[in-house]
Amino acid sequence: MWSEVPSRTAVPMAAAPQQKVSPVDGFLEIEKLSKAYQAAKPVFADVSFTLERGEFVCIIGHSGCGKTTILNVLAGLDIATSGNVFMDGREVAGPSLERGVVFQSHALMPWLTVRQNIAFAVKSRWPDRPKVEVQALVEKFVAMVGLSHAIDKKPSQLSGGMKQRVGIARAFSISPKMLLLDEPFGALDALTRGTIQDELMSIVRQTQQTVFMITHDVDEAILLADRILLMSNGSETATGYVPGGIAEVVVNPLPRERTRAGLHHLDGYYELRNHIVDFLVTRAVAH
Repeated sequence: MWSEVPSRTAVPMAAAPQQKVSPVDGFLEIEKLSKAYQAAKPVFADVSFTLERGEFVCIIGHSGCGKTTILNVLAGLDIATSGNVFMDGREVAGPSLERGVVFQSHALMPWLTVRQNIAFAVKSRWPDRPKVEVQALVEKFVAMVGLSHAIDKKPSQLSGGMKQRVGIARAFSISPKMLLLDEPFGALDALTRGTIQDELMSIVRQTQQTVFMITHDVDEAILLADRILLMSNGSETATGYVPGGIAEVVVNPLPRERTRAGLHHLDGYYELRNHIVDFLVTRAVAH
């Protein structure tokens, strides 16, 4: 079986700002999430899924299906129309340094060097940490993404791929409980993209990080993810408007120690890829 059907108990939206405790045991629990800019036509509705601690999950769907909105709700940067998000047993309510975010745009402060950009994040997370410890952490994560030689350069002196590496190092440097990635490699050339994918895989395996990632690249999802969420677009039908949502959850059956170079040699790769492409072409209702 390729997929599992999400099935969760509905949890009503909190009427008061008091934080609630998750009624279930997953590390990240998304319960009956919906988002509507027009009341009669929600972008998506009844979105429910779970991430276990240390799991890497990718979400794929056509533009407009609401992938980035879901990520922003998980990050605490947007508010759902209804539904709840719980992380580590507590309701997500606003941004937190417990969730590191990397966007397609690197969002580095251009007047600061690589060292200073990452140090700013570390000091925000641990304001009382001694300077020598802050610098040690900065140097550790800069080395982890292979940029020790550029640690005192400013963003204007870096290539696009190097800037994204800095963004990844900055996200990991604050030891977040979860990493949220919004197409972080989408603007990069294929060679640079592949190199950073390998680096991300290596870091995630070292840190056992929990990751939720948006991608349009089927091979990227197959390479990185333990599970792949296939998301449909909202559409008009003969019986009325149907909102988008999670249409299928695909469990990646390939060995977790897979590599880019060896991916297409693995038994089951083409079957898995064809299944996802078939969904995107015939069942996702692209607009």
